[in-house]
Amino acid sequence: MTDDTRLIAGEEEPEDQENDGSLRPQRLGDFVGQEHAVRQLETFVAAARGRGEACDHVLLAGPPGLGKTSLAFIVAAEMDSRIHTISGPALERKGDIASILTALEPRDVLFIDEVHRLPRAIEELLYPAMEDRAIDIVIGQGPGARTLRLDLAPFTLVGATTRAGLLTTPMRDRFGISLRLEHYTPDELLLIIRRSAGILDVTIDDEAAQEIARRSRGTPRIANRILRRVRDVAQVRQWATVDREGALAALDLLGVDEDGLDRADREYMRTIAERFAGGPVGLSTLAVALGEDAGTLEDVYEPYLIQQGLIQRTARGRVLTARGRELAGMPNDPGMPSLLD
Repeated sequence: MTDDTRLIAGEEEPEDQENDGSLRPQRLGDFVGQEHAVRQLETFVAAARGRGEACDHVLLAGPPGLGKTSLAFIVAAEMDSRIHTISGPALERKGDIASILTALEPRDVLFIDEVHRLPRAIEELLYPAMEDRAIDIVIGQGPGARTLRLDLAPFTLVGATTRAGLLTTPMRDRFGISLRLEHYTPDELLLIIRRSAGILDVTIDDEAAQEIARRSRGTPRIANRILRRVRDVAQVRQWATVDREGALAALDLLGVDEDGLDRADREYMRTIAERFAGGPVGLSTLAVALGEDAGTLEDVYEPYLIQQGLIQRTARGRVLTARGRELAGMPNDPGMPSLLD
């Protein structure tokens, strides 16, 4: 990335604070996984760079921790441009986004994280900015008010969202490039762990790296987080090399079991099993029982549990599957749903 990369401070997710920038790939050639998305970006960025134009606007959608922020920075690096970052909820007034947009220089990248949480007034101001590269500012009030159109430099807006369904149709349609990121395979995570271990100066054998990859829920952010904690354990216990037994000891200390479930996941399943006889139980009731926000349960807890076939969302509420009942220590019921239903 160029030395003049500039960041406009926004809200940074706690998960991002744990992973410093050194673990982020800097170029598309260094990016592991997401082959379909990477191939598209390689083509579209190269075409824009060849024409000397700004790349078209990019929407990156997918669960947290899969590399949306990294890809935004990579787009700027591949375009030899500056990147300006902001979080959607941090934009409260039209003047905020207007000052950011008018400060952009040709081919700059504006990265908006959690773009689905933009206030409606801000979103509507972005429509002409994305489409016509101009914004309309109202000057004055009452009968004397007038509209002033300000031209903007050609720029690329990269929006990241964990909930693409919450984007309005007009906003979504203005992104010329729309990419969906998927969870990683254990083999892809293994490559990421090896790369990160080299950066963090951790000596780790293949079996230990495979164990971490298998328990990382298909998410590089989680894999890097576990690797950092494994490094801490290795340092305290003075291990020269982290082997499988060492990785298992560290994972046990972190409370990550062989299915990749952490303490919060197990508490979620145990609550359904013990308090609600395996379900069904409504989301709001479950949120109260766990003392968590319903949105957090839906966006953070449930996706992985559903992918692993441990719970199902039904019209009557959440219910443990046959495998979920087994892991929660409940007797199996032939009437319970499973992956084969």
